[in-house]
Amino acid sequence: MIAMMAVCTMLGFTACGDDNDEPTPVVENNYTIYQKAVNQTVKSQKKNNKVILLVAFGSTWEQAYDAFDATVAAYKQAFPGYDVFLSFSSAICINRAAAGENVDPRNFYAPPFWLTAFAQDGVKYSEIVVQSLQVIPGEEYSRVVNYIKDFANNSNGDLDDNYLANVTLKLGVPLLQDADSDVKTVATELDKLYKNLAAEGVVAFMGHGNPDAYDTYKANIRYTQLEEALQELNGNYFVGTVDMIGNFKTNVLTRMQTAGITSGKVYCHPLMSIDGDHGHNDMAGDDDDNWEEGKGFTYNDEGEVEDTSWKMFFHHMGYECNNSTMIEKGLLELPTIRQVWMNHTKDAINGEPLDFYHSKNPE
Repeated sequence: MIAMMAVCTMLGFTACGDDNDEPTPVVENNYTIYQKAVNQTVKSQKKNNKVILLVAFGSTWEQAYDAFDATVAAYKQAFPGYDVFLSFSSAICINRAAAGENVDPRNFYAPPFWLTAFAQDGVKYSEIVVQSLQVIPGEEYSRVVNYIKDFANNSNGDLDDNYLANVTLKLGVPLLQDADSDVKTVATELDKLYKNLAAEGVVAFMGHGNPDAYDTYKANIRYTQLEEALQELNGNYFVGTVDMIGNFKTNVLTRMQTAGITSGKVYCHPLMSIDGDHGHNDMAGDDDDNWEEGKGFTYNDEGEVEDTSWKMFFHHMGYECNNSTMIEKGLLELPTIRQVWMNHTKDAINGEPLDFYHSKNPE
């Protein structure tokens, strides 16, 4: 009987009677499996009583992973009294990363798993700082805010309410949270990096942006504000997006032509935390299926040219835009820009605990 019990334990059965009984296998859902994995990671790596959770949208590109790893390392060096972990908010990116799309498989888990792990018995950090790695305070940032609200309110009812009543919660805001100071700081630092290129041609930054229906907190305005701040330094800077209506690459072209820039070099640079799928494909890809010799491009109802990268679009429009003018670096790969995010973390740590009912939403 002892031998039979041992076999049943090894196989993970929930019940094991005498020889005639059918064993009932333990079936754990993915949520439980993921939570156990994160719990184990946090318990095994806990060194401090305070923690920083970096929340990125995610990616499935090795270059992006390298940028994230470097960012975690930089945070650990800058905040020695804090443990540091990284989370993806995109379920698609999490699943594709686990499946090994483009790169070796890696597990990235959604913020709720990490927050729950921080509150588990044997861990229970006294201070939790959540740092958004978003560029603008838009739709993805709103998810970060809601993750914290759900955690603080014990929305699943499975956490220690006494712990939640006493833990200190802090929130670090996105790169371009403040329309004045953040926008000017980022513009200044980008100009320091690229002023030489802007002296010989256009430097066009490609942000993500949100369609009008998803322009949470009206955050798309930050792209316009950043272009204005950059153009105060040099008129050759432009900022467009992938999804913001009225600010596609076609709109960037119109603004360039209005400014009298009808030829010359066009350098393209992702205005995203990492250089992932959008940077490699939407910006620097070879896709120009929309182009037809003798006829040009077909524009959609929103004025955008689909199925064509920024590189190929500006190339076909007569500019010197090719592989040599693609600056394939995400913003987290630029230490002075990454520092702006880190300054937001410092501000969060030095500020008041998060009032999660009135979060840090833009006015």
